Amino acid sequence: MNPKKVGHSTELIIIVGLCCWLTFCASATNNLQKQQEKDPRYQYNMGLFYLNNGNPDQAIQYFNKSLKLNSNSFLTYNGLGLAYLMKHELEKARDYFQKALSLNPKFSEAHNYLGTVFQEMGLLEQAEKEYRSAVADPDYKSKELPYYNLARLYLLKNQLQEALFYINQALEINKTMVMAYNLKGIILEKQEKFQEAIDNYLKGLKYAKDDINLNFNLAVAYFKNKDFDHARELFEKILLQSPDPDMKAQVNEYLKIINKRQP
Repeated sequence: MNPKKVGHSTELIIIVGLCCWLTFCASATNNLQKQQEKDPRYQYNMGLFYLNNGNPDQAIQYFNKSLKLNSNSFLTYNGLGLAYLMKHELEKARDYFQKALSLNPKFSEAHNYLGTVFQEMGLLEQAEKEYRSAVADPDYKSKELPYYNLARLYLLKNQLQEALFYINQALEINKTMVMAYNLKGIILEKQEKFQEAIDNYLKGLKYAKDDINLNFNLAVAYFKNKDFDHARELFEKILLQSPDPDMKAQVNEYLKIINKRQP
């Protein structure tokens, strides 16, 4: 047998095999895509992916596809509520959270987010009712969130003792909740308990040492406590680190005042 002919024959077999494999892969891919198009859970998960990546418009498209396939998914309505809350379209967010709760009245996450919507609308009594529904659920695993929101609500009403009580409840459940340390510090500053605010911010920085808002609030608390050396040191660091022009402008104002006091 001619060796050249054998070589050509082998190459032909490999090429034919590769073409068959590619055809099979393309067919399998098409079948998978068709299955995904008909799978409400896949569409919902894609919506969550875009939501978590800060793209509510793309998330809404996938959530709506999911609802066309399964119109009774309270999770999908909740996802739409979150997407519209991110877009600050509060009436649509409210409607979707309420729809989620009509399908599952015990879904405490939607109660918490609906409370946020009502608070943004200025409907504080309705907001508080929703937060308390979430807190009262013995099976809800993220109660630090409605406690945090209750603290925000009472701070807004200038009821500082109540606000402090609820933020402490949040931190008791989750001691690594950085935004709770931020809020607690603000409450303490409003009570003019500046050293307590400083100690609180320092606790929070143990869990997020580079958090720019915690560092800024700590510097402000040092300033209010007349500890200008620590305030100046921290403000100068923030000036180098913060990308926010508004924060930089505030820092420069504080530094001007400090420099006048301490030439």
